[in-house]
Amino acid sequence: MHSAARTYSPEMQHLKTTRTLILNSGEPEAKRDEIRRYFHATWDLDERLFDTLADDAVFTMRADPLRHPLIFYYGHTAAFYINKLVLAGIITERINPRFESMFAVGVDEMSWDDLNEAHYDWPSVAEAQDFRARVRHVVDAVITALPLAMPITWSSPAWAILMGIEHARIHLETSSVLIRQLPLDRLQPHPLWEICRDRGEAPVNELRPVPGGPLRLGKERNHPLYGWDNEFGLFEEEVAGFKTSRYLVSNGEYLAFVDDHGYQERRWWTEEGWNWRQYRQAEHPIFWSREDGRWHLRTMVEKIEMPWNWPAEVNYLEAKAFCNWLSDKMGKKLRLPTEAEYYRLHQLAGLPDQPYWDKAPGNINLEWWASSCPVDRFESAGFGDVIGNVWQWSEMPISGFPGFEVHPYYDDFSTPTFDGRHNLIKGGSWISTGNLATRDSRYAFRRHFFQHAGFRYVESAAAVVIPSIAYETDDQVSQYCEFHYGDENFGVPQFSKAAVDQVMAMYGDRPRRRALDLGCATGRATFELARHFDQVTGLDFSARFIRIGTRLKEEGFVQYTRLEEGEIVSYHEKHLDQFGLEATRGKVEFFQADACNLLARYTGYDLVLAANLIDRLYDPAKFLREIPARINPGGLLVLLSPYTWLPEFTDRERWIGGFRRDGEPFFTIDGLKEQLAPQFTLVAAPCDIPFVLRETRRKFQHSFAEMTIWERNRA
Repeated sequence: MHSAARTYSPEMQHLKTTRTLILNSGEPEAKRDEIRRYFHATWDLDERLFDTLADDAVFTMRADPLRHPLIFYYGHTAAFYINKLVLAGIITERINPRFESMFAVGVDEMSWDDLNEAHYDWPSVAEAQDFRARVRHVVDAVITALPLAMPITWSSPAWAILMGIEHARIHLETSSVLIRQLPLDRLQPHPLWEICRDRGEAPVNELRPVPGGPLRLGKERNHPLYGWDNEFGLFEEEVAGFKTSRYLVSNGEYLAFVDDHGYQERRWWTEEGWNWRQYRQAEHPIFWSREDGRWHLRTMVEKIEMPWNWPAEVNYLEAKAFCNWLSDKMGKKLRLPTEAEYYRLHQLAGLPDQPYWDKAPGNINLEWWASSCPVDRFESAGFGDVIGNVWQWSEMPISGFPGFEVHPYYDDFSTPTFDGRHNLIKGGSWISTGNLATRDSRYAFRRHFFQHAGFRYVESAAAVVIPSIAYETDDQVSQYCEFHYGDENFGVPQFSKAAVDQVMAMYGDRPRRRALDLGCATGRATFELARHFDQVTGLDFSARFIRIGTRLKEEGFVQYTRLEEGEIVSYHEKHLDQFGLEATRGKVEFFQADACNLLARYTGYDLVLAANLIDRLYDPAKFLREIPARINPGGLLVLLSPYTWLPEFTDRERWIGGFRRDGEPFFTIDGLKEQLAPQFTLVAAPCDIPFVLRETRRKFQHSFAEMTIWERNRA
């Protein structure tokens, strides 16, 4: 007999039953009220999650050495609202620039995520709470005042608010996983997070057929629900029929793999998987433990006797090893499903989408429990847990659908994961809410990540085709790869090298310890500076660019496509040693950062280079006011720019030149002198550095960047 879902107070019940918003129906003011309620419910859920920490000291504990402490995530969801509202031009004043920089980046174990605790002076919990309260007030005010027209689409100003809300709901899930990894004695129960109490022996699993057929995925821009950039576009495939397991693999089914020494047998594991297993010295799933000969399972805030009929929660590498082992035992070729196969199963089940159901047809959206439940509790069309309970690992690395475009408010939500190392997870978990619980959601994690994730297996004669992603195909990023590492055109020297060479020709005997390349894009100037300095840091606002510099640092080469004509591209591979830069790899580092709101640690530089940056900042005057503190007395600030002022990057009233003042032309060089004069001296006459940006084999942009070199005054 199954227990009923727990009854909560009206306030808590409301938090447990929120639905993502329908954006193409309703009157504007009624929708504004819906957005406000959705925002408040999301915020309150976030607060209640952190109520499970026993005391303030737990906030600064590292649950995982590859993650920040929880104080970061507590501040991150709030800072995200401010950073995106500033970027969207909806607000102009920050609340706490230090916090909005400190809490901005570092959530996905990317090479540019700075996890060095020595670089962070975390605030007290009280300070973080005060910051969050102030952010809540600001967002409330924005929701009240923001012009609102229906329907709401990704070009609407309100999209920035929805982005903040849905981003916070993602972190409900990721933070709950980190809490689950903390010592139990540092946590406390909370009535909102009551687990399922149904447990028993595992049901016998079996393969059942799923018919093939056509599949069409991808949202159009007028879709009624919020979506992240990777959900838009169009993907079509004729899916071959296949068989898949009736249930998610249960703890009981997985135990046979553990008991058969599956974690000790190299042959079941991929090379990546075995390396991970050796590193972790894993003997069983991370949330399992064995005490006095009995198995137990760690849930979020308690340890229980092993529920053998709950889904096994593992990473992709463990799931893949199990499939290889079971293939051998059954004499069948078993694997994880593709994304397309998952959606054929979803079609067969005929489940309504969140927010259109009356009651969740699976253990999802927090509508049942704050844990997994038996794998045979929710069945649809003869299959258990088509949605909910735990996420389901797939065979597919994530990539964009044809027609993929990044959203201008969040250009690095998806693209850093298009690296072949992040596999799609489908179906949602018990804590998946908002966009996470919708049919079209597309989330991916590194294959060794722990999430509330399990798997089902597939038998199919169809080969799995993994799209090649070795070559960078993002149009803008590829263009900059060519700009930085491609051929010279029309006899114009490579821009970054020419600029650095010219600066160093007049650098003299100044110290050559540390340099900063601001707006480094794909990193050529960072490497060029490293010929002359002991250490060089490259910073860029976009992880789309940072990942190229990081790849060059780590691997010494980059591969990218170059547009030739129409749909025709050519493929290119460039190595640092082609440019005499191989020896610089150990002297550079790359991080994501906002040039207008830098972390305090970015200081003490002998040279700061900002190439083609000043006219792309949302607040160039603020940048110029703050950059002196980053440069040592006697150090140099080098600015290069074609001064292409555009309102889509910089609000007209924030331009520092390119307009008439008192009827007379006021050029950017005039504005630079005005802004920098108190603390800098112009040490050389401005000069032009030409550059050519290739678009296609027959279209090029020939431009000139004016270079000005400023010495910070010594007194």
